[in-house]
Amino acid sequence: MLRNSQSSFGWISISIHWVSAVAIIGLFILGWWMVDLTYYSPYYQTAPLWHTSIGILLVILTVARLVWRKLNPSPAATGAKWETISAVIAHIAMYLLLFGIFFSGYLIPTADGRGIEVFNWFVVPSMGELIDHQGTTSGDFHRWAAYILMGLVVIHALAALKHHFINKDTTLRRMLKPAKETNGDGK
Repeated sequence: MLRNSQSSFGWISISIHWVSAVAIIGLFILGWWMVDLTYYSPYYQTAPLWHTSIGILLVILTVARLVWRKLNPSPAATGAKWETISAVIAHIAMYLLLFGIFFSGYLIPTADGRGIEVFNWFVVPSMGELIDHQGTTSGDFHRWAAYILMGLVVIHALAALKHHFINKDTTLRRMLKPAKETNGDGK
């Protein structure tokens, strides 16, 4: 089942979710590690290239994810009303943080007018310096937004585990593999 159903996510949504999760956590770890690299580190040039390249690809995937969500609505959330409202708020917050991180991440290396090379495949052009001290200001925002996002990711994961182990509902299972559809008679 590629598409979502009333009760389950399809393989496309599941794949995008997990690829995004790995990319976001990987980018956070890479970013945290690379800020302490010295000029003489063999990774001083390559770590930022990987970080920005994966970040740009994640922007593309996230936009595709939002288009997919619009064209292929998600199954209804499960749980108490406060849980479903909290889930909606958390998802909106995660998307807003992601796009803030994407934009600030774009502003950091492009402040000097150079574009961002994405794995030598293509270049995202620079808009130049839009604000004073763009690199520093954007870098501070980028770092703190990433910390907040990681906090929400932890809460998101804990909520999924709570649904699985305490509520014993399908919230986590339906993000691991699509449920088999029945023909209405339970078969």
